[in-house]
Amino acid sequence: MKLMNTDFIPSNYEQMEDKELVHLFRKKDDQLAFRELMNRHQSKIYSYIFSMIQNREIANDIFQETFTKVITKMDDTYNEQGKWIAWVMRIAHNATIDYIRKQKRFVDVSSSYDKESKTDFYDRLPDEDSIDQHEKLELDESTESLLKHISNLPEEQRTVVMLRHYYEMPFKEIAELTDVSINTALGRMRYALINLRKMFDEEHEKESNNV
Repeated sequence: MKLMNTDFIPSNYEQMEDKELVHLFRKKDDQLAFRELMNRHQSKIYSYIFSMIQNREIANDIFQETFTKVITKMDDTYNEQGKWIAWVMRIAHNATIDYIRKQKRFVDVSSSYDKESKTDFYDRLPDEDSIDQHEKLELDESTESLLKHISNLPEEQRTVVMLRHYYEMPFKEIAELTDVSINTALGRMRYALINLRKMFDEEHEKESNNV
C-alpha cells in the first residue's frame, strides 16, 4: 500500500498500515494516528516488559518511559524504512534491561567465554533448524506452568524465549534487538530450553511424590 497524500487526513485509521500512521504523526502531528498505533501495539509491548520485570507498577513506569522516548525520538532517530514496532520494541527492551542492570540482576554471559578456543559457549551450539526442533518438544506444556518457569530463567534467556514465542520474532531480529550475534541468540534459546526442561522435570517429580 502506498503512502497516501497527507494533505488529506483520513478518518478510518484502523485500516491503515503502521507506516502510514507514523507518517501522519510525524508530518501532521496527527494525535489520532498515534493513538491508533498505541491501541494496536501497547498490549504486546507492555506484556514484554512485564514478563521481564514481574512487577506491575514498575512495568507501568517502564512502559510510560518507553512511549515518552518514542514520542520525543520519532522525529530524530526513527527511519520510516524500518518496522515501527521493531524500533519501539528496541526502546522498550533497552529501558527494561537498564532497570534490571540497576537492580544488579543482569547476568553477564561473557563469563562463558572459552579462553582456550577463544569462542563463546553459545557460538558452539546447534543452528536455528536444530533449535526449532527442540522448541516444539520442550515448549509443549501448559501455558500457566510455562510462564511461571520462564519467569525464573536468567534475564538473557527469558528475553529470547519471550521474543521468539510470544512475539514470533526470527532469531535474526532477536539478535539485532539484543545486540548479540545470531549464534548467541540461538545459544541462549538452547540453554533456556535445557533449563525449562529441568524445571518441568522437577515439577513433575514433586507432583508424583505428592500422589
